[in-house]
This record gives sequence, structure tokens and C-alpha cells, in this order.
Amino acid sequence: MYQKLKSSIEAFDIDSIPEARRELLDELVTYIASRQEKDLPVNLNFICTHNSRRSHLSQIWAQTMAAYYNVRGVDCYSGGTEATAMYPVIGETLASQGFAISKLADQENPVYAIRYDSVSRAMIVFSKKYDDSFNPKANYGAIMTCASADEGCPVVIGAEVRLPIRYKDPKVSDGTPDQAKTYLERSIQIGTEMMYIFHKVG
Repeated sequence: MYQKLKSSIEAFDIDSIPEARRELLDELVTYIASRQEKDLPVNLNFICTHNSRRSHLSQIWAQTMAAYYNVRGVDCYSGGTEATAMYPVIGETLASQGFAISKLADQENPVYAIRYDSVSRAMIVFSKKYDDSFNPKANYGAIMTCASADEGCPVVIGAEVRLPIRYKDPKVSDGTPDQAKTYLERSIQIGTEMMYIFHKVG
């Protein structure tokens, strides 16, 4: 794992997660463990309305923490109820924390390759609907990262389980002096919670 990223991870404090929040996260721990006990692959699809911010952060941090704790057989995805584009500040924030990010396709909905080390397969990231052909079609865990997607998408086709793990949208800070700080805070929160989940699984 890249040294800068490793240092960012080592600064996370899982003891700071409130008890009520842990109970919510433990539902995902239970789902992952139940798949592992049966020797089944663990596919997680993090879903938000536009697949532009929170769902990408969740996908990337979950995949990274699975690698950090050597939890095998985990593949993480993200999607939305509609496709837009990954907001550029997400990439800037993750780069500041130590991820290597390169743009594979410069278009209205760019495609990025994101790495946590120099040897593992890159995470291919772009905005898409949750049922896009790039994502699993069945036997996956759907994690609803925002209220609007959770409430506006009553049925997630193919999901084996559906769990609401919601985050405040950093979009509220867009264009303000607090933008970088707000996005970093959200990334740290999500990274810390994914650390908690995979620390317990591992």
C-alpha cells in the first residue's frame, strides 16, 4: 500500500464511531461474514442518487480496507438511481490522502483508474446506474449511502440484502471556502467506518 495512504489510514480512529452508528455498521459486518462462512464471493454495491460523491467514496474505501485487512473475495461497486459524473473534488480529496488516480477517458462522464498500491488491480470508477452492466446483477449487498436513493428506490433488483448506511452530502460545501475541508471530513468518516467493518471481518 502506498506509504502516504497507509499513513492516512493509520490516523483513522475507529473508537470515535458512536455506538448507535456501530450497530448499523455491524449489519454489514454480519452480511460479509455470512457470505464468507459459505465460501461465497462478497459483492457490495454502494448506491446513491447520482453516483457522484458518497457512493464512490464508500466503494473505494471499502475495497481499500478489504485489502488493508487482507479480506479476500470482496469486490466493491457503486451506482446511482441515475448516472451523472464523479465530482472532481472526490478525486482531488482521495489523491490528497495518498491514492494514485489517473483519468482513462476524458468525457462528460470521465472514467478513472484508482489505486491503493502499485501491484493490485486498479479500481475503475465512473458514474453509472446501480444496475449497469459493469455491476453485479444478483447476490450482492446493496448499501444505500443517501436518503434520497434509499427512499426513491424501493426495490433494488438482484440485491440479496439492502442496508441503509447514509452519509451527509459534501455537496453542500461546493464552491465555498470550506469545500476541501468538508470533502476531506466526509472521506475520513467513510474511510474510518469501512475500517471498522473490515477490521471486524478480518
